[in-house]
Amino acid sequence: MKLSSKSSDINTSALALQIKQWGRELGFQQVGITDTELTKDEVWLLGWLDREHHGEMDYMQRHGHKRSRPQELVPGTQRIISVRMDYWPPQVADSIGLLDDPVRAYLSRYALGRDYHKLLRNRLQKLAKRIEQITGPFGYRAFTDSAPVLEKAIAQKAGLGWIGKHTNLIDDKGGSWFFLGELYTDLPLPIDTPATPHCGTCDACIEACPTRAIIAPYELDARRCISYLTIELRGSIPEEFRPLIGNRIYGCDDCQLVCPWNRFAQPTTETDFSPRHGLDSATLIELFAWDEKEFLDKTEGTAIRRIGHECWLRNIAVALGNAPTSQVIINALVSRQHYPSELVREHVNWALSQH
Repeated sequence: MKLSSKSSDINTSALALQIKQWGRELGFQQVGITDTELTKDEVWLLGWLDREHHGEMDYMQRHGHKRSRPQELVPGTQRIISVRMDYWPPQVADSIGLLDDPVRAYLSRYALGRDYHKLLRNRLQKLAKRIEQITGPFGYRAFTDSAPVLEKAIAQKAGLGWIGKHTNLIDDKGGSWFFLGELYTDLPLPIDTPATPHCGTCDACIEACPTRAIIAPYELDARRCISYLTIELRGSIPEEFRPLIGNRIYGCDDCQLVCPWNRFAQPTTETDFSPRHGLDSATLIELFAWDEKEFLDKTEGTAIRRIGHECWLRNIAVALGNAPTSQVIINALVSRQHYPSELVREHVNWALSQH
């Protein structure tokens, strides 16, 4: 017989253990549970916004306090089930070698395969359905980087890892190459012990950042971050950062590539995260030649598609400006010199001025 979520007959401790087991069966490497108290993180968020370190990411300040007060986002929420899914592809071109090859394009490793949003949400929905078989109907909502949620703060409280100096979450047994998802629920489950920081005196991520976006330990100025400049920013990339971007055309992984904890990271078993269309080692020239239809076709179902063809060309133009001078590169840039978009033309002309 199914039980209501409000039934006192449910053994919540046993249910919590079962939820973690189901999570692993569904492909999550970690599952943790926490409450909704995020007061300290709210103070940090408001200070970060006041310093305007979010740049043009206006969505970070929308929705009032819902991001840091889960019960305002989803009334009735008592607990949050936080999950982690690894994404590092097992068959992927050498990342360090790629960054040292200026005629090839570097795309953040998380974006090479299928868009993670739908995949994680579907797994979270399956987890909720399994829980429902035990509890009967209960209140829940699943999120994956798709709503005003302080996912890293929640994950740290749920014991999945600590927020490192580069502001990414780190697990001492699994590194940082993973996605996070959340299941907000009205179930009164027991909570896990929060993770504690283990960065120590290491500053490798701070020293490795090409644009010095990590302005202090645990403090990121997104306006300087290559991920922000190539993904979130829709206008002109400030000239001071263009030479520092190198061949990174979608995101940046430098701070994670040098993190010593990533020696414990394991490749994903999810085939959906494997690189598509050779994007893990494609040349800049090859990708710059894509017209809008080819861009939309080859990025269908990936996170890359969201930036649009115009910003795709903008980013690659900058990378071509940073590449060694050759007639092939100059010809490619000249071919886009009269492109309809003023944004693209501006970055193409800048790139040509570098040769």
